[in-house]
Amino acid sequence: MKKTGIILILCLLLLVVALNSFYTVEENQFACIVRFSEIIGTTDTAGLHFKLPFVDNISYFSKATQFYDIPPSEVLTSDKQNMTADCYVLWRIEDPKKFYQTLGSTGAAEQRLNATTYNELKTVMGTLAQADIINMADGAERNDIYEGINAKVDAQARTYGITVEDVKIKRFDLPQSNENAVYSRMISERNQMAEKYTADGNYDASIIRNDVDKQVNIIISNAQAEAAKLVAEGEAEYMRMLAEAYDTADKKDFYEFTIALDALKQSLTGDEKTIILDADSALAQILTGN
Repeated sequence: MKKTGIILILCLLLLVVALNSFYTVEENQFACIVRFSEIIGTTDTAGLHFKLPFVDNISYFSKATQFYDIPPSEVLTSDKQNMTADCYVLWRIEDPKKFYQTLGSTGAAEQRLNATTYNELKTVMGTLAQADIINMADGAERNDIYEGINAKVDAQARTYGITVEDVKIKRFDLPQSNENAVYSRMISERNQMAEKYTADGNYDASIIRNDVDKQVNIIISNAQAEAAKLVAEGEAEYMRMLAEAYDTADKKDFYEFTIALDALKQSLTGDEKTIILDADSALAQILTGN
């Protein structure tokens, strides 16, 4: 009975030792083997691995790129204007041994990245005026600023076994204290630009209108002159044709007679059908048969 109990205890101890002699590593992990608070090795090979039971401890770190959203913080521009910068960092562990020795945890890494990024951001923003940051220029022109900050943060982060893949500024905000003043300045500048464009447009429009009016007057004047010329030529031709048509005394008398009849006809168009003629007039003589 005692032997059976001893065997069971030994089996239990062997099972505990066996369970503490192996550890597993996933594909997206680094594993650091720590013995008496000192790191003795690392591995990123997925699978089952052996360790010294009850002596070695395993610390795991992610191999994946990690996102850290840095809390917004205020920076000062070269013209002494406060701005609030909101940015984020993409980073990953490159050297797990160095990372464990210098930082030891993701939380500590984020705190260090926060301080490093803020210091570099503050340094770079201190060389730029507020107008260099808040303007209507293409946003791609600010990529040089991001790349410069990224390079400097990455250089410092490598001392902790970290690689910084990207640093991006999501948003620049104005502190509430001077936000209204900056917006008023921007509105004033846009109004001045609009007034200048309007004045330039009105000036160009007046030049165009004056030129058009001049051309219209020239066209109308030429048309009136041409019309007067055609009327004069037509009247001259009319008189010439009359002279040719009534070139004898009989024809002349007949013409005068038709003219007199037309005049009489015109005078009888109203309701009044009575006319008074001089007895000596040719029309009266014709009508009376004298």
